[in-house]
Amino acid sequence: MAERQEQAAPDAVMTRIGQVVMLHHAGDREEAQRRFLDLWAEIGEDGDPLHRCTLAHYMADTQDDPADELAWDLRALTAAGEIADDRVAPQDGALAVRSLYPSLQLNLAADYLKLGHGRAARAHLRRARVASEFLADDGYGNGVRAAIGRLETRLREDGPADGPGPRPPRQRP
Repeated sequence: MAERQEQAAPDAVMTRIGQVVMLHHAGDREEAQRRFLDLWAEIGEDGDPLHRCTLAHYMADTQDDPADELAWDLRALTAAGEIADDRVAPQDGALAVRSLYPSLQLNLAADYLKLGHGRAARAHLRRARVASEFLADDGYGNGVRAAIGRLETRLREDGPADGPGPRPPRQRP
């Protein structure tokens, strides 16, 4: 019974991350970045993997430098691998954890493309496409699949070359 109540209780850290995401979406990127860094310091490198994954995933969006964006997206992917299946959605945990990977891999593909590493971008995009089979047929899943398709089209148009190219927009569903 206590375990059920704990699972139903709101997660204060996730709420705080969500508030900073709203601040960022409202246009205050610098303040959002500062608050994300403060939260990162509180959570710590060994903190809850779901918190680290979520925070790093959104922190990447506040970066100006594509290399910094990549570093945060890599932190998010690493943390995702540490999330217990029941941490995301107790009723269907394994599927819920797997549903994080398409977006994480998509963001890495976009990061590598910005840095001019077409081969790495294609590899992560393939992983995103494979992982997308676990997405539900809903707004989020369809949005991620559409973003994967857009980046696939862009990579086909850009050709096989590795090297700096124009910075594509951040891929968010």
